[in-house]
Amino acid sequence: MIKNRAFTLLELVVVIVILGILATLGFTQYSKQVESTRLAEAKVRIGNMRQMATEYYWKNGSLTGIVNADVGATNSCVSTNFYRYEIGTITSDSLRLRATRCTSSGKTPNASRGYEYYLEYHLDTGQSNWHCFYTEGFDPCFGLPGSG
Repeated sequence: MIKNRAFTLLELVVVIVILGILATLGFTQYSKQVESTRLAEAKVRIGNMRQMATEYYWKNGSLTGIVNADVGATNSCVSTNFYRYEIGTITSDSLRLRATRCTSSGKTPNASRGYEYYLEYHLDTGQSNWHCFYTEGFDPCFGLPGSG
């Protein structure tokens, strides 16, 4: 006698639900990894801004009066960048170089959640500290310290 073996509808639904949960978790982790690789653009650009700020400092003896144009920063989202760049807090010998992730008008795909990635740079000591935080809620991002 031949027995007909088949999956019940309940077993198929359970398998589909489990696969859906695994796919969602995988996509979330994949999205985080892809977004963290986009930080490469910000790191390179901020590195260039730091070099230009250092040149400004040596030329002028102080950072007082430095503006975005002096370091090649564009404080707007454009279709060629994932971030907008600007100079933040400034003292005579330290500054904050910021990259804010575009959530619209930037290079596609735009981020669904905005964050600020920045470098605190102290020219007197040469010390640099990277920070990252989500703009709504100020939660740290990418394993870096949040706003300081």
